[in-house]
Amino acid sequence: MSPPASTAAPRVDEGVFDVGIDERLPFGQLLMLGLQNVFGMTGMFVFPGLLGRAFGLPVDQIAYLYGMTFMVCGLTTVLQSVGLLRLPITQGPYAGNFAALLAVGHLKDGGGLGAAYGSLFVAGLIWCLLTVPIRGHSVIGLFARYLRAPVISGMIVLLTMIQISAVALPNWIGNRATPGFPLVSFGAGLLTVLVLITISVRGGLMVRRAAVLIALGLGTVCFASFQPLNLAGVINAPWVVTPRAFPFGFSVQPDFVLVFLLTLVPAGMGSMAMYQIVAGWGGQHLSARRMSEGVFATAIGSVLAGLVGGFSTLVYPDNIGLMRSTRVGSRFATAATGLLLMLLGASVKFDMLLVLVPLPVLSAAATVLFGIVFMHGIAMLAAVKWDDRLLITAGFSALVGLGGMFVEPQVLAGMPLLVQLVLKQPVISGGILVVVLHSILCADRLEAAPSRQKTA
Repeated sequence: MSPPASTAAPRVDEGVFDVGIDERLPFGQLLMLGLQNVFGMTGMFVFPGLLGRAFGLPVDQIAYLYGMTFMVCGLTTVLQSVGLLRLPITQGPYAGNFAALLAVGHLKDGGGLGAAYGSLFVAGLIWCLLTVPIRGHSVIGLFARYLRAPVISGMIVLLTMIQISAVALPNWIGNRATPGFPLVSFGAGLLTVLVLITISVRGGLMVRRAAVLIALGLGTVCFASFQPLNLAGVINAPWVVTPRAFPFGFSVQPDFVLVFLLTLVPAGMGSMAMYQIVAGWGGQHLSARRMSEGVFATAIGSVLAGLVGGFSTLVYPDNIGLMRSTRVGSRFATAATGLLLMLLGASVKFDMLLVLVPLPVLSAAATVLFGIVFMHGIAMLAAVKWDDRLLITAGFSALVGLGGMFVEPQVLAGMPLLVQLVLKQPVISGGILVVVLHSILCADRLEAAPSRQKTA
């Protein structure tokens, strides 16, 4: 059983948070922090548009994808914050799920998006069953036992950051087809970074809580001064979106289900590693059951994404970085984020207005925030008492995960889809390998959790 919530705010571990996990905040601060979290979710503004254009969907269907993505992420964020996990966790669209939908949906005679989303729906149902806590235990709880080893949680965090780094600096720099490339894009992004760093390091408490929002606003104004923004998408979009069951059709293929399950497993492991970081910052203890409940909330999001057309979700590291930067750990602030996401998802015009924030500006801010979480993964590895077995476990897993990103395209093309997806996503190949190797080589002496992670 997970420990009962304390009526008083817990003492914060090593002064990471100025506002504790169970502390409440005034409405105005909740709104401001919620908006900061929304603007910090780069993938929210990238994945739906990329997927829709890759399949040649009409504008109204792309707007629908945006709306469903916002609503699914918002609901799972509320479940994590005040429903099941009860930690300040923000859920955003998962890059691995985006890659799987793109690959599976484009397969010749594969059934298109209907088969892709139908198979995601079934995979989400299976994942839900694996995460249901029964008498305090679940299949995913076994992973939780191993993730208390700092070598595993640290490696999962690093591999996750490496995988999603493709939406940070590359999108900030852009390419020749990107509006404002190269000087406007880079200059606006650089201004965003400088403002974000300056406020985070030197700003007062209240200003620091709005650091990302201020940086994004100034970066957008800078970009628009040289490259006017097009409001046609906002004007032509409908006011309200209505969720529909299987909007792209429905069919299921077993091999596709396996592909989506393989993308959900490392997402669950990566999420639990993030839970450990946040709980440690707030001085809270996480039982295997409590972590299972957190992954169960994410699994519910996967089912909903397959049902209405969206993306399965992942704990968003840039929002974790934002929380570390602002030092506000209140789970009620992330609950406010979830409610805002659901409201924005229901208003397509407002969704498209948010999309007007230039991609280079969003990606520049994400580069800073991803980096913060990346370094915390390294800090977790610093707690490891290294020996030959652990060096083999971590080193071999890291190079397998990273090496798959550099396999030549013509070599990948000759491999089965399942192998291609595993090799191209280090959090799948390296993440699963580090858990397997650790369970084999280090089964006789599971490492203790980091000493700084105290119980509440």
